[in-house]
Amino acid sequence: MSEQNVFVVGVTFVVYLVLMLGLGIVAYRRTQNLSDYILGGRSIGPGTAALSAGASDMSGWLLLGLPGYALVAGFEASWIAIGLLAGTWLNWLFVARRLRVYSHAANDSVTMPAYFENRFNDKSRALRVISAVIILTFFLFYTSSGLVAAGKLFETVFGFDYQIAVVVGTLAVVSYTLFGGFLAVAWTDVVQGLLMAAALVLVPVFALNAVGGVDAAHAAILAKNPEMLTFFSDTKGEPLGWIAILSLLGWGLGYFGQPHILARFKAISNEKDMPTARRIAVSWTAVTLFAALAIGWVAVGYLETDLADAETVFMVLVNSLFHPVVAGILMAAVLAAVMSTADSQLLVSSSALAEDFYKALLKKNASDSELVWVGRGAVVLIAVIALVLALNPDTTVLGLVSYAWAGFGAAFGPAILLSLYWKRMNRHGALAGIILGGITVVLWKQLSGGIFDLYEIIPGFILATVGIVVVSLLTEEPESALQSQFDKVEGQMA
Repeated sequence: MSEQNVFVVGVTFVVYLVLMLGLGIVAYRRTQNLSDYILGGRSIGPGTAALSAGASDMSGWLLLGLPGYALVAGFEASWIAIGLLAGTWLNWLFVARRLRVYSHAANDSVTMPAYFENRFNDKSRALRVISAVIILTFFLFYTSSGLVAAGKLFETVFGFDYQIAVVVGTLAVVSYTLFGGFLAVAWTDVVQGLLMAAALVLVPVFALNAVGGVDAAHAAILAKNPEMLTFFSDTKGEPLGWIAILSLLGWGLGYFGQPHILARFKAISNEKDMPTARRIAVSWTAVTLFAALAIGWVAVGYLETDLADAETVFMVLVNSLFHPVVAGILMAAVLAAVMSTADSQLLVSSSALAEDFYKALLKKNASDSELVWVGRGAVVLIAVIALVLALNPDTTVLGLVSYAWAGFGAAFGPAILLSLYWKRMNRHGALAGIILGGITVVLWKQLSGGIFDLYEIIPGFILATVGIVVVSLLTEEPESALQSQFDKVEGQMA
């Protein structure tokens, strides 16, 4: 890219960042207490909730990791998209409304650890603390993935040294999250979600036109490697096998336990708006996933030489196909994807430190304004640690995301689902499931070969579910007051 083009793209980036920071300042003025900072006072509408959930869900991997995977793996990458789309739909269908109602009934719980504690009346604080520890641990990896994506963006576009690029990206994300809290995150997510969708649709359309249409792109892939056009074999012609296919589909299980996505369900103003939000969210997800795959597939025919880093394919196509002004806007979509997820992760992590550690364990009578500032300090602390983890230039976005996604999905997914549907579940079962799911993911990740090649979220999810059911049945039934509360909430859901 020429110096003039770099300058034009740079100006576009600056304008975009100023816009996001402006939204953060407006949100800052509307943030009066901890509920405002963490959940926006439960005041967001269905469209904002849906786009915010989608944008915070997909992150930089949607524009970097998934197109890169499609570029090197062909149609095999479709299995991830199928799993994710199914997971999105099922999460909105079975979890969204119930979690909104239950979290409000459970002493207006604004964080996931607080929800578990209040839902099961856990006076030992074990559920709250262990849940918060898991959130902080896996979000460090997840947030790092966003910073890696930001680093690759600034490195590719501006030629920055990778480490400097990561620092610049971190500052961009922290700037508005620090002050605006949830409202800033939700509002910017709407802009970022729309920008991501537009960029993902435009790039494959223009690339297809450049290669001569669908038939020409298909012929180009056939000429390079016909195995890329098969769903049930890899690029070498070897059958994928049930382990590989289940591992890819298994990504859909992760949705039930992602704290930053579940927060959108709790923040929506009226649970009756859930069907509208679900339709918007599922439609957005379907369009963006298919478009991301199409970028990788079309690039097989468009690119004359292999890329050193497949995860840069979106940026390479944008630089090649568009005028610098348009390219700057489309490149901002990568930054949008990074920011829309990293800000949500930082916010959930900071709320865990402020609400579930500082207030719960250190200063029970802390004021809301004090907790908001503790949360802001936590944003900086967590961002710095994630930055250190992201400084390795050999780290892949998809690799970091897959580990964190599995950790949350296995540790919290079964606990959330059963807490919403099974009144016999008690705090012992919840604790067993959360611990068993998290530990299984960590240990399974260290093993390989045979069954251990299965994506760790699947055994983690299964064992956590079994642990919750068995331990709950082997220990005492929940208190009668909790049973009554469950029945009352069920009546509201009818």
